Amino acid sequence: MTTLDTAALRAALLAERHPDLVKRLALDAMVWTGEGSPTLAERRKRLPEFQSKNRRPIDRAFMHSIFERDHAGTADREVVDAFADEVLRLDDSVPTGTYVDMCGRLPVIDPLKITVPTMIMRGQYDGIAGFGDLLAFFEKLPNPDKQFAVMPGIAHASFQQKNYALVYHLLLSFFSQPEPIYRG
Repeated sequence: MTTLDTAALRAALLAERHPDLVKRLALDAMVWTGEGSPTLAERRKRLPEFQSKNRRPIDRAFMHSIFERDHAGTADREVVDAFADEVLRLDDSVPTGTYVDMCGRLPVIDPLKITVPTMIMRGQYDGIAGFGDLLAFFEKLPNPDKQFAVMPGIAHASFQQKNYALVYHLLLSFFSQPEPIYRG
């Protein structure tokens, strides 16, 4: 088992391994193989460093980079500052496990084993979740009840973006969608 702790990958693993527990699955800012991700390509160059220690330091500049590395302006400065204040109030470092996993252990999920209705959500400017990577994942999903949504004006951290209402709209629509009457 890996230490991946992104919500999308944990949800996908649950759906893959226990489809009886999942009715519908929405994956936002997910990474499958990491192909086409400029951010992960840069991080891979530092993989030995990340593997050599359990934690990496964080500071205000790092917290701001989360919201600015893909496309500056997608999040309100006040939101970024509040987010940074609260995270840095709790800690000055974070585990390296997610960087190690995303740079050296992908893929960890098999789309062919995800049999539940699934929606893939990707921010227009997401520098981690490669567009082609997600399309290839989407194509392999066996359930015909699936959707792929590109969210305009959004980077990787969709819930903290100026256009967060689009995220909630997509989720509400997908999770309140009626069951098909005819399946063929």
